[in-house]
Amino acid sequence: MKRRDVIKNLSILPVSGVILGSVVPFGSVLSAPAAPAPAKRDLFSELGIRTFINAAGTYTAMSGCLMRDEVVETINASAKEFAFIDEVQDKVGAKIAALCHAEAATVTAGCWSASVLGMAGALTGMDMKKVGQLPNLTGMKSEAIVQKAHNEGYVHALTNTGVTIVVVETVEDVAKAVNEKTAIMWFLNYAGPNGQIQDKEWVALGKKYNVPTMIDMAADSTPVENLSKFNDMGFDLVCVSGGKGLRGPQSAGILMGKKELIAAARLNAPPRGGNIGRGMKVNKEEILGMYVAIEHFINMDQAKEWKIWEDRVAVIENAAKKVNGVTTTVTVPPVANRTPTLTISWDIAKVNIKRRDFQEKLSKGNPSIEMMGGKDNSVTITVWMLKPGQEKIVAGRIFEELSKAAV
Repeated sequence: MKRRDVIKNLSILPVSGVILGSVVPFGSVLSAPAAPAPAKRDLFSELGIRTFINAAGTYTAMSGCLMRDEVVETINASAKEFAFIDEVQDKVGAKIAALCHAEAATVTAGCWSASVLGMAGALTGMDMKKVGQLPNLTGMKSEAIVQKAHNEGYVHALTNTGVTIVVVETVEDVAKAVNEKTAIMWFLNYAGPNGQIQDKEWVALGKKYNVPTMIDMAADSTPVENLSKFNDMGFDLVCVSGGKGLRGPQSAGILMGKKELIAAARLNAPPRGGNIGRGMKVNKEEILGMYVAIEHFINMDQAKEWKIWEDRVAVIENAAKKVNGVTTTVTVPPVANRTPTLTISWDIAKVNIKRRDFQEKLSKGNPSIEMMGGKDNSVTITVWMLKPGQEKIVAGRIFEELSKAAV
């Protein structure tokens, strides 16, 4: 074979075989050197936004929670494909309903949205004319019964639909209040102990008078049994926050309950228009992320998680108690946000610093730490939103500032 023929044949060989006279192992792939990955933007620093260690809890103003890694991965992966929102809601809703012992479920734009849509569904049923009419209640029921102790700002989720709040205190009051205009009986879970009618009796009254009952349990996903407790108890609708203890998307929530009411609520929700809930959009990423969050929460080792929280509290408590004049107590709230909660108090004669000044020093320190103020000279700390190891930082800073103020 002539040399020119060899060269000619080389020119048509795969590059993985020979290139410019050099032998390359069979099956290998030649490529240009990879360009260095661009540095990830830190928008908090770029925009001058203060970040902080969250020893306060799952407060909306503090961005609720940090999503679990599995949730973030789900959101990122599902952002790369198209899907019909109704199909995503159908499939995810069925899974969540099964996990929580409900007939049906749908992912909403937070717990507030769940309350609005649940109320709307109870008003309109499957009547599209009524759906398009809200908040004009002509020809519809128009009242929601609420206990006086539960009549807080969250009832505005109900009044968004146009209903009037009818306030009651006793069982006798409920008997007098129920009439042909009554659309729902609403229960605010964290206010439960403050009312004269407790949850089981509230459900029983709803059944007695044939009025749907709805409960707002917002951040009360702990203990995990709460996610099925109120469905099992017989509430017709249950509203849950997604971006708190469940550690799902902050702008997501769950409405679950009776099948016909969930179907009616969805007629009042996106992706349909011409309804009261059109602006309460929840995208496919959040719907799927919410499913993964609740699935993980229900299946996780709850006892192990609780032990982690107790250990974190102990680290902070032990550090604070080293300062003369400081006392601590650990409690668990009876209903809402049931996690180990640490209260640190001090004798102002021995630790000369006011509560607000103490909080400000921690907030403006480096790193910034946020916690809730308590009564008099005390602060309240929860640890379930801390990242691993942050309890040591919180403990150190608390000891430091209390020690500086010690007389």
